[in-house]
Amino acid sequence: MSKLEALIFDVDGTLADTERDGHRVAFNEAFKEAGLDWDWTVELYGELLQVTGGKERIRLYIEKFLKNFDLDEDITEFAARLHKRKTHFYLELLQSGAIPLRPGVERLINEAREAGLRLAIATTTTPANVTYLLSSTLGKESIDWFEVIAAGDIVPAKKPAPDIYDWALEQMKLSPDACLAFEDSLNGIKSSLGANLKTIITVNGYTRDDDFSGAAIVLDQYGEPQAPFKVLEGDACGFEHVNVEMLNTLHGQ
Repeated sequence: MSKLEALIFDVDGTLADTERDGHRVAFNEAFKEAGLDWDWTVELYGELLQVTGGKERIRLYIEKFLKNFDLDEDITEFAARLHKRKTHFYLELLQSGAIPLRPGVERLINEAREAGLRLAIATTTTPANVTYLLSSTLGKESIDWFEVIAAGDIVPAKKPAPDIYDWALEQMKLSPDACLAFEDSLNGIKSSLGANLKTIITVNGYTRDDDFSGAAIVLDQYGEPQAPFKVLEGDACGFEHVNVEMLNTLHGQ
């Protein structure tokens, strides 16, 4: 087994609970601005999360729930234009500080940097969403902490395809067995495992019941020294919050 050298993080749902109170809210603002009477409720958005990518969710919604929706332009162009405005509203939410990091994320990232571990991101969200989240929570300098930010349409096939992780590994010139991936969803773990990455899962309200077969461990959160995580699947090896020592232990198993 190679030495642990790098951590590769998903973003939405993994670093922050962005889906329900971030992306969903921004989609509804974009719909309102466009004069559409669409309302993506918490429950409906959970159904749309079966696909990754905002433009893809718009298309799924139209095809599955709006059988008689009359479009006078190409659906791909329509979805892209609407998604662009959604991103605008989402970035406003990030800039306002309305979307914090999940418990334990900031501590873990700082500990990883102190330990000399390399950091990367592999996500289907747009690059702007990533940089605004990092800037609003960890400061603008944090963008440079991540050696690679693989995001958005940088590869044609989005998660659950492994392409985004494969691309990140290629850029870092690392083999999968030198890294750990961090995910929160079924599509996410399909992607990371498809790239042969050992994966740590922290669930959220939308993904708690997903099938995480193959995960190194499944937790409810990263935890803090005074606020331990709950183990949902796997063996935490006596640890109560995710730290570098725990990651080295899981990596070596």
